[in-house]
Amino acid sequence: MAHTYALNLVHCIFSTKGRLPLIQNAPRTWRTLQAVARNAQINVVAIGGTKNHVHLLLEMPKTSSVADVMRELKANSSARLRRSMPGFAWQDGYGAISVSPTAVRAVRQYINGQEKHHSKRSFEDEFVAILDRAGMRWEAQYVFD
Repeated sequence: MAHTYALNLVHCIFSTKGRLPLIQNAPRTWRTLQAVARNAQINVVAIGGTKNHVHLLLEMPKTSSVADVMRELKANSSARLRRSMPGFAWQDGYGAISVSPTAVRAVRQYINGQEKHHSKRSFEDEFVAILDRAGMRWEAQYVFD
């Protein structure tokens, strides 16, 4: 598209099904997500997480919705991961928060520090705090599947 410039950065968070510790090899899981993203022309700015969830900072394609990108990443990565980890699955939902370009460094540091961060705080507490900080409304019975 001529003269069209777009930079849409989104911090995406989702867990394994039931928040079970299914991510036994984080580097391989992150590489799988990055390969799926690359194939779909989605730029992964940062990736990290723990045994039960992942954080991604994504540069969204100009012509894709967040829902389309999440469906692409979760469906294709879980299909690939199940080949070596039978029963692997991501949760049905996700969190997606827009990020200002001026906040990229801070979000990248936050994502890269997940292991240390979660020595003090559970994924559930972290996720709800992120939703609250972003001013999102959520309902306790629906926030986790």
